[in-house]
Amino acid sequence: MEKENSPEVEKTLEQAKPLEEGQKEKKPKSAVWEWIETILIALILALLLRTFVVQPFQVHLSSMHPTLEEGDLILVNKLAYKLGKPQRGDVVVFMPPGGQMQKPYIKRVIGLPGETVDIKEGKVFINGQELYEPYALGETSGGQYNHLVVPAGTVFVMGDNRMNSSDSRYFGPVAISSLEGKTFLCFWPFNHFKWNF
Repeated sequence: MEKENSPEVEKTLEQAKPLEEGQKEKKPKSAVWEWIETILIALILALLLRTFVVQPFQVHLSSMHPTLEEGDLILVNKLAYKLGKPQRGDVVVFMPPGGQMQKPYIKRVIGLPGETVDIKEGKVFINGQELYEPYALGETSGGQYNHLVVPAGTVFVMGDNRMNSSDSRYFGPVAISSLEGKTFLCFWPFNHFKWNF
């Protein structure tokens, strides 16, 4: 009676069979090729993340002082306004209207669609109620867009450094569709590290 081989032995015997004519032996991938594949996959994933999810930006102006300083590096959640709506106090990134500058602006959302923004005696009022702004530096001057009803699909933004900020007081409300996203982290330099400010 012939003895049956175990599955492991059968597999070993199959692998040990000589190659038939015309068959080529499969070569294992080289370590270099595996590294190249890994790096390419990582680069593609990083590009997708940067394009659709999270993007770093550098602060180029002092209009958000003292919250953010010139040279700070921040991370922006690019899905924030694709999945939700801007909230008052959000720090947002957008390209300035009119193409005046090639670098993005970073400002804080002050007024939401349908709200009335008033600036009186150095203070901001939303629908007649004074806005509590512990982040603001200096008195707020009126600019051209004072006593404004924020149109649908837009937000009224201002820099925290009120005496040194080009913002919605001068160029008007910003379209929500033009917002790059919501700033959620300042990661450089380390002594400026902040989360959800």
